[in-house]
Amino acid sequence: MPRVACAFWLSAPGRGAIRTVPLPAPGPDEVLVRTLCSGVSRGTETLVFRGGVPESQHEVMRAPFQEGDFPAPVKYGYLNVGVVEEGPPALRGRTVFCLYPHQTHYVVPASAVTPVPDAVPAARAVLAGTVETAVNALWDAAPLVGDRIAVIGAGMVGCSVAALLARYPAVRVQLVDADPARAATAAALGVDFALPGDARGDCDLVVHASATEEGLARALELLAPEGTVLELSWYGDRRVSLPLGEAFHSRRLVVRSSQVGAVSPARRARRSYADRLALALELLADPAFDALVTGESAFEDLPSVLPRLASGDLPALCHRIRYAPPDGS
Repeated sequence: MPRVACAFWLSAPGRGAIRTVPLPAPGPDEVLVRTLCSGVSRGTETLVFRGGVPESQHEVMRAPFQEGDFPAPVKYGYLNVGVVEEGPPALRGRTVFCLYPHQTHYVVPASAVTPVPDAVPAARAVLAGTVETAVNALWDAAPLVGDRIAVIGAGMVGCSVAALLARYPAVRVQLVDADPARAATAAALGVDFALPGDARGDCDLVVHASATEEGLARALELLAPEGTVLELSWYGDRRVSLPLGEAFHSRRLVVRSSQVGAVSPARRARRSYADRLALALELLADPAFDALVTGESAFEDLPSVLPRLASGDLPALCHRIRYAPPDGS
């Protein structure tokens, strides 16, 4: 049993490396997990990689098991699936999801891991953290039967929201993105697709997840009177302008933020963080979510892969990282 592990660290903005780190023996209420795969959340993680977390958000943006501080050196990440090798009998041998960075083995409290349902492949379960964000967003948005909805931004979060909205009865859902190649992803998720200029208006709800000023302005344009934009984008240290003149007030439009760091007020009294994550994992039994994993690399290649993801040279929604099995094969 190894007592050291290998972890990916951001050494400086734009540069990362794999380090050997000590691995403590698990205590009575802890588990030792061997990672099977992890996921790179392209939006947030590449922003962190570029050093774009504003100083005012350094504490707010900490991941649950982050080590180090922004901008660097820091060990950051939160989409990890592994198998419990040591721990309580009920968890030993189980495949679990944990909000842990990219590391070959790790020790965490047993309460920090969530068993992956048998119907969900480990390779798909890396999406659990993103689908959890989508669940929280829809608790905030509370769409109704028959609503006309646009989702702007076909990244990981936008696609996850669209995939869940596709299950709502009689809802018109259109995924909107400037990249025409995302049409194939929309089809796989069972929703319509449009380029921004061709998107259907008169929407009761627009979920904005493009992280662009143009996308947010277009979201307001697509609303019906008294409609709502649910803002899921995080802009890091960038300022954006918003057209709140013209007909914004006369049409009584609403812009509302949503963020996964707190359980939606609509469910906070009755649902815990653990309940929300368990629900996200249950939803991943749908193979349609496989369309969100658009690439895969070996763990050892992360120092060269992340710069390419950050620059856009390697296009991706979720980029999966695979780890060598115990025998090294």
